[in-house]
Amino acid sequence: MKNKKFRFILVCLLTGVLALSACTQEERTLTVLTHDSFAISEDVVAQFEQENNVKVNFILSGDTGGALNKVILTKDAPLGDVFYGVDNTFLSRALDEDIYEAYHSPLLADIPDEFKLDGQDRALPVDYGDVCINYDKTYFAAKQLAIPQSLDALLDPQYAGLLVVENPTVSSPGMAFLLATIAQYGEDDYLNYWQQLKDNGLVVVNDWETAYYSNFSGSSGKGPQPMVVSYATSPAAEVIFATEPLDEAPTASIIGPNTCFRQIEFVGILKGTSNRALAEKFVDAMLGVSFQEDIPMNMFVLPVNSQAQLPQEFVQYNQIPDAPATLPYTEIAASRDAWIAAWQAAILQ
Repeated sequence: MKNKKFRFILVCLLTGVLALSACTQEERTLTVLTHDSFAISEDVVAQFEQENNVKVNFILSGDTGGALNKVILTKDAPLGDVFYGVDNTFLSRALDEDIYEAYHSPLLADIPDEFKLDGQDRALPVDYGDVCINYDKTYFAAKQLAIPQSLDALLDPQYAGLLVVENPTVSSPGMAFLLATIAQYGEDDYLNYWQQLKDNGLVVVNDWETAYYSNFSGSSGKGPQPMVVSYATSPAAEVIFATEPLDEAPTASIIGPNTCFRQIEFVGILKGTSNRALAEKFVDAMLGVSFQEDIPMNMFVLPVNSQAQLPQEFVQYNQIPDAPATLPYTEIAASRDAWIAAWQAAILQ
């Protein structure tokens, strides 16, 4: 600890800080609650800690729904200062439970309005990603099979048994695909569409790992389905994590209108924080270019800051749909349980 404090004092002096007392303050702690998928480079966090003489403590709290439940249950005695990771499928619940303090970050000026879903600036957008159907290029080329370009096209008998999806009752990408079908067909007809998918040999598994690494042919090369519900960033990930260098991605995404569902993740300052000023600085950091440019290679989602540059692999291999499916977050909150229950009764029975 003494060595760490000495280094901080030295940094202060070298950067021209005149008041030594400002440098020798006791190091503070900022606690950030988030989901288990959160990841960021140590250097990015270390830079924030050094600049603000603070230790950032991350509390990973399960999936998005579980993390939000934890924040809500402890909101009268909050476990942290900042909560990151609630997405547009859970946003309404977070806002209704009044867990956030409003903060109009100056960095919002660099973020397009399409990502700003909370007009009161309680939940500020950080990143986004599109859940799409990925396909195995080799399979379709070998079979001389056309790539389906719409949800309707998947009902064609030539695609019988070729699609695997995740169970939306337990899977985030599965839920996103369910929402895409509701956006396309409406509450009255989405189950009819799913029944037709089922009649055409639809395969349903519980989780993304099983769907992508066991059922999908494009990753393991052994699965029976050449189409899988995954992410628009998955083709870039295939190249980045390939054991041998690849000239092109072996997979691609179907990105026709309403075939993908856009997920947006948010950060907010928790009500009752005793570190409001530090919390504001951390939110600013998350929206800033350095943090934003670090997001893709760590969490395989995309930055919302228009000034952030994407890694070359994402520029080359990631496909961004022009017309992703969206639903009002208030409508999702009001109906998601009913939609899931109806889907489960119709498709899993």
